[in-house]
Amino acid sequence: MTTIRVLIADDQVMVRQGFSVLLDAEPGIEVVGQAVDGLDAVGKVAELAPDVVLMDIRMPVLGGIEATRRITGPADAAVKVLVLTTFDLDEYVYEALRAGASGFLLKDASAEELAQAVRVVAAGDALLAPSVTKRLIAEFSRLGGTPRAPLKERVGALTERETEVLSLVAQGLSNAEIAERLVVAEQTVKTHVSRILLKLGLRDRTQAAVFAYETGLVRPAGH
Repeated sequence: MTTIRVLIADDQVMVRQGFSVLLDAEPGIEVVGQAVDGLDAVGKVAELAPDVVLMDIRMPVLGGIEATRRITGPADAAVKVLVLTTFDLDEYVYEALRAGASGFLLKDASAEELAQAVRVVAAGDALLAPSVTKRLIAEFSRLGGTPRAPLKERVGALTERETEVLSLVAQGLSNAEIAERLVVAEQTVKTHVSRILLKLGLRDRTQAAVFAYETGLVRPAGH
């Protein structure tokens, strides 16, 4: 079994140490380093090459959103970022997802939830719960929902079925639910999702959902 390498970035010592203890006790997960702020996190990612970064949003020197952007920005970036937040309705969650995060997790998550989140994100899936999807829609509506033209052009690379699958992914449906909706095998949906991510140069389902809203492929209700 491949070990998932994790970097924890948080300016609070107790949080870093607590998460380190919880994750190191989990099979197949190893904490390879800790960072005290966003700038430190960017440097440690280059040095340690972790698979997943647990990133606090609010940190001194360089915040978690900008650090996420720098870490996930390069085209060949393989590291996934899981944002840590104190509040479920954190105003910065949407910006973190736009910056390249694969999902978010509350700091009071249980050890089991934390480990599961790390495994899901490391596998290339995304923590895109229905509540997060709703928040994406609401936030995009609030911002005016103006499609970004350069992104919109990239939708043309998708087939009709791939466009349909992308739309359903953005609505928060799982592969199984999409397969049922389209009356196809779940493996077929997985193949479509993989091709969508490849064609659009996206990292995971979270980025696919953000892309779908930002191009106007999926419109918030009432817009």
